[in-house]
Amino acid sequence: MASLVLPAPKSSSAASLLSRGSFARPSFIHGRSFASKAVKCELTEPVNGKPCVPVLNDQILPKYLQSKRLENAVNKNGNNRIKIFSGTANSALSQEIAWYMGLNLGKIHIKRFADGEIYVQLQESVRGCDVYLVQPTCPPANENLMELLVMIDACRRASAKNITAVIPYFGYARADRKTQGRESIAAKLVANLITESGADRVLACDLHSGQSMGYFDIPVDHVYCQVMNLIGDVKEKLQLWWMT
Repeated sequence: MASLVLPAPKSSSAASLLSRGSFARPSFIHGRSFASKAVKCELTEPVNGKPCVPVLNDQILPKYLQSKRLENAVNKNGNNRIKIFSGTANSALSQEIAWYMGLNLGKIHIKRFADGEIYVQLQESVRGCDVYLVQPTCPPANENLMELLVMIDACRRASAKNITAVIPYFGYARADRKTQGRESIAAKLVANLITESGADRVLACDLHSGQSMGYFDIPVDHVYCQVMNLIGDVKEKLQLWWMT
């Protein structure tokens, strides 16, 4: 590739003008750079093949990149990446979950309009966060279910990374099959509503039947209450009694 070489000035007056800075200086003449007034940019050797940050004027980064705001924005603290929000169905349970996790509940504003419509607003940023929404669909099932759907939609529109719907009591779970003709399988309908609203995962507790997990097109974590452990203890005691 041909190199760019500028011709030398023909007269001493032109050289003096160039030396005084009356005209814009080229970046290099005959391969020599003017380093007196140019910005120094030194690139250190890469470590393990990874690029390094250039050093500008004996500084690691410009001042506008060293602001505290940017430092907080790129903070990789795991606690800041997890957000737990509570609906109005069971706020006491949400408080206990957050206390067990060592986190604070996220700030959220939920209200009802005069005609019964539900309004949800997140009062803190969830961009790029793993959000957990604790909202059982216990009675009144329709109100709590709709509130959960609106909460999921609010998190999705706020650019949350992952949205997990924590549903300790899953309403409509008993309508998981057809026992008579012309019946609705409401469990599948509710699963579709939760999926389409934007949830990435569902955590349910003591579903009516295991087949309800197959109604979701997203991963489902099915956990059991402590009652199952009590049943196991009773079985062990019965076995011991039978052996004796």
